[in-house]
Amino acid sequence: MEQKRQQASPANNLTRREFMRDGAVAAAGLAAGLGALGSRVAWADDAAIKKTRSYNPQMEYRRLGKTNIWASAVCLGGHWKRIEKMVPGLFEGDGWLGANLNDEAFKKNRYDVVGRCIESGINYIDACTKEEVVAYAEALRGRRDKMYLGFSWFQEEMRNANFRTAEALLKTLDKGMGEAKLEYVDVWRITMHEQSGNHTNAEVDEMMKALEKARKQGKARFTGFSSHDRPHIKWMIETYPDIVQVVVTPYTAKSKMLPKDSVFDAVKKYDVGVFGIKPFASNSLFKGDSSIGSPTAEEDDRLAREAIRYILCNPSITAPIPGMINGHQVDNVVKAVKERRELDMKEARELEAAMDQAWAKLPTEYQWLKSWEYV
Repeated sequence: MEQKRQQASPANNLTRREFMRDGAVAAAGLAAGLGALGSRVAWADDAAIKKTRSYNPQMEYRRLGKTNIWASAVCLGGHWKRIEKMVPGLFEGDGWLGANLNDEAFKKNRYDVVGRCIESGINYIDACTKEEVVAYAEALRGRRDKMYLGFSWFQEEMRNANFRTAEALLKTLDKGMGEAKLEYVDVWRITMHEQSGNHTNAEVDEMMKALEKARKQGKARFTGFSSHDRPHIKWMIETYPDIVQVVVTPYTAKSKMLPKDSVFDAVKKYDVGVFGIKPFASNSLFKGDSSIGSPTAEEDDRLAREAIRYILCNPSITAPIPGMINGHQVDNVVKAVKERRELDMKEARELEAAMDQAWAKLPTEYQWLKSWEYV
């Protein structure tokens, strides 16, 4: 495995100084190109798209709001649920976060999946736990310039009462970057309480101060947060428009945009990039268990593609970010991007029926997803 990995070189690893320079150039271009336009899909610059990381002409790219990053229309979510189907015996604790990060088969799996993403033109990874940050930083070693990396160390961020000051949050960023051997992160998207309105305004202000300072220090290129609280997301976008550049939030194959007072009104007005989590309703969409040779694999692949296509019909979503455990799953979501965007009547009925079943079998800890049917 080690022989397959590229060796790091100055040309293959961006320095903090280089990305600050490039970010300034991008910001200048954005100001000139957008002017007073508020729409996140206001213009398309073919030359800029072709310069994005891991550009592939067969992939669709969408502008990640005012970051001016061109992100692939589907990206890699950090979770590796069901990876034990690929690496049996990997989990040492409760749940998928109990994976042994030092297991060579696990490291090879993550390296290979990231490699398949790069080959296919997928260019963003969203890491939201300390385990994910460490694992994906390792998987990107020697090819850091091929992918944009979202960073969150949720165990020591806003969900933990000890980390709700700017000082504490900045220490978390430094600690995480140090342990993962990262010089910078592309997007620091702090994980808040799912119902982030439970945070006080003072706590939110401290979080925003940390994000703003990290950007000024050159540690984070762009900033945002993760929340499942639609009214509060809207309020934060409107209250901190210069700091909130990216939002990570649920959007499933059953979600629909409200015709009035939608959170996407603020997303469009303030040009915010959006990554949609839980596109497959935490795998409740599928009949099989994601194992190779599952008797329902063909049907599950088709449902996954239909879900991706459905979500991409909302232009305010930059990209859904499913977790993927093998190269076949990467190929399947890439295929979805290439397929006809609008579902025909047969496909729409199939997806609707499958999502009704998914809603019926949602585990207790994911019942909250039902509140994301109208957004």
